[in-house]
Formats: sequence, C-alpha cells, structure tokens
Amino acid sequence: MSKRLLTRFLGSVVKSGTLEIAYADGTHEKLGTPVEGFRDVAIRFTDDKAPRDILLDPRLGAAEAFMDGRLVVERGGIMELVELLRSNQPWDRGGELRGPSLRKRVINSLGFARESVNNRIGAKRNIAHHYDIGNDFYRLMLDAEHMQYSCAYWTTQTATLTEAQEAKLAHIAAKLAIAPGQRVLDIGCGWGGMAIYLARHYDVRVHGITLSEEQLALARVRASEAGVSDRVQFELVDYRDLAARGESFDRIVSVGMFEHVGRPQFEAFFQACTALLKADGVMLLHTIGRFGSPGTTDAFTRKYIFPGGYIPALSETIAASEKYRLIATDIETLRLHYAKTLRAWYAKCEANREAIVAMYDERFYRMWTFYLAGATAAFEWGGMGNYQIQFARSRHALPLTRDYMAAEEAKLLSR
Repeated sequence: MSKRLLTRFLGSVVKSGTLEIAYADGTHEKLGTPVEGFRDVAIRFTDDKAPRDILLDPRLGAAEAFMDGRLVVERGGIMELVELLRSNQPWDRGGELRGPSLRKRVINSLGFARESVNNRIGAKRNIAHHYDIGNDFYRLMLDAEHMQYSCAYWTTQTATLTEAQEAKLAHIAAKLAIAPGQRVLDIGCGWGGMAIYLARHYDVRVHGITLSEEQLALARVRASEAGVSDRVQFELVDYRDLAARGESFDRIVSVGMFEHVGRPQFEAFFQACTALLKADGVMLLHTIGRFGSPGTTDAFTRKYIFPGGYIPALSETIAASEKYRLIATDIETLRLHYAKTLRAWYAKCEANREAIVAMYDERFYRMWTFYLAGATAAFEWGGMGNYQIQFARSRHALPLTRDYMAAEEAKLLSR
C-alpha cells in the first residue's frame, strides 16, 4: 500500500525530468518525461518501511531514510533528487510539495511552538547544537578569508565564493553609513568576519557578540592574526543581557542571526536593538526570509539542524520592529544569492567528503548534504529568499537618497 501511494504521489510531482524508483521487493517504476533543464535521477529503497515514513512526513522521512542508507540515490545525488522534485513544483507558480500527515502536522506544530520560546539558556543550547560542532568542519565548507556562514553577494565581478563573500561584506558595510570614531555592535558575530572587515576598513571600534563558545575562541584568534585586536572585542553574551547593561552603539549589524531568535522573541529582539542603538544610529539586519506569509519550521530542520530556529516573513519582521519606532529606511530582497552560496558550500563538502566522514561519520555527511540540498531547492524553487533591512531611529540619520551606498561599496571593493 505505501509503495503504491508513494508512486502515485511522486508521479503527481515529477512531470518534467525523470525519476526511476527501485523498491525493496524488486519492483521498478519510471516517472516523468525527459525535458531539457530537468534532472534524470534514479533511487533505490532498501526496505519496505522507507516509503511509509516518507508518506507520513516527506521531508523528515526522506531525510532519515537517506541518512540511514535506506534511500539510496543511484543516479545523480541528493542535490539532483531534491532539485528534480522542487523544480516541478515552483513556489512562484503556486506549487507546494506534499506536507506531513495530519497527525504529524499537529505534533510538529506543538513541538515548533514549544521550541521557539528561546530563553537565554535555550538560546545558548540551540546555538551550540549547530555552531559548536567544530571549527575545523566549518573551515572545510566556508570561504577561507572571512569564514562567512551566511548568504554571499554574487555580481558580474564575483567568480568565487571568497569574492562573493567579500562583496557581501562591502555591500553591508556601505549600508551602515559609518563615520570615523563610531562604535559598532555585531549581533551574532560568527567567527568574526564582519567585525574584522569593519575594523580593517574604518576607524571604528567593533563589539561582536555570540552564544557559540567555538566561534568566540576562533574569532579572537582571527582578530589577533588580522592585527585588529585593539579595536575589536568579542564576548559570549545574549543580546538581551547586553541591552540590560545599558550599552549603546552608533551602528548595529546582524547577519544571519535573526533566524535563531524565534518568533515569540521578535519584539524582544527589536526592543533590545532600540535600547542599544543611539538616537541617531543606524542598523542593518541581514536575514533569511519567507516570500509569502508566516509559517512554521519543518521537523527535519528542528530536529537536526536549527532547533528553536524560524525563518521570518517580511511582514512579521517589520511588524515587530514597528512597535519600537524603528524606521525601515531601506529594504533589499536577495532572490537567488543564497542558492548560489549553498551550491558552493555543497561543492566544498563533496570535495571534502572523506575528511568530513573521518571527523564524524557517513550518517552526519548525509544529513548535512541533505540539509544543503533542501535549502538550495528552497531558494531556487521554494518560498525562501534573503532580506537586508536598514533601520534608523531618526529620519534624519541618513542621506536623502541611496547614492551613498553605491559610492561607498565601489570604494571598498576597489581597495
């Protein structure tokens, strides 16, 4: 029964491109039609339970079957399989892949609601789950120069991941409209790439905060190696506690951190940012976002990748900031930049497969590549993108037009 239902479900999805399925009982199915630009993939199930697991919760069931070796991709890879499925159901044209069963949806919704309440202890635990798995691992995947674990910025001049991440840093720095002598706060500073970049290019003092002990240790080493330790400080502290200390900054930047805040804390985040930002200050928030209306986090992502995380819709992000009279002075939507970034990370993971398996095991490698493949498809064909939102507390804090951004960005990239 599960085999027949799964074939019917996949057959309703795969129209362009082909998917060959070999079931554990020896039966075979071939779905779809060859179409230029669409993938040709073959998969094999090693037991009869995998089809049922996928039907109950397609994303989690497929992920765990792939991680455990019960779903084997025999032609193509996991990236090609996910791309084939998602490209046949593009979000832009109303497409949506089958969701979990009603029972699974109820369980997932309750779990999402419970986990999204990120108090200080829970937030640190959730961050450690993802970011404290080892700096050596992230070195294998990220760009060597800046170690940026966030969406790069791809232009006609960027050919490599390193160049695209450098362009991202310049793009964001230009939007901060920095003046000499200012104090800058980097919320969710990662391995220090943004803080070090700003200290290198501007006469500023930067305070980076993180909840990851692994990131903190390496960020301090990298700042020392870059010769900016006298102007860059890193601290293991929650943004709420920093605000409670009465600190204030001329500029705030936060890249790839808002996704970890959790929906119930959106207002607390912006309340803290308002308290931390001087009256004439400027803030730049770079975050993954949903193109459509608010949603929930799927069970696979919650269980294995980002516990407590949530990708916000633009509407709920702006609604939370409005309550504290933060003016959204500029909003930019990055549509395909993260897809290109994720493909670059996936390629680096493939190239370093043996090293990653040696660090952890084959199951971890499959989990991670499933995550990267699913995320890539979400940005290429699903409802995900990136937003860069510039905020100010005063309407007089910035020039009247956006010309200063392009001029400053060009100057930074010419150095």
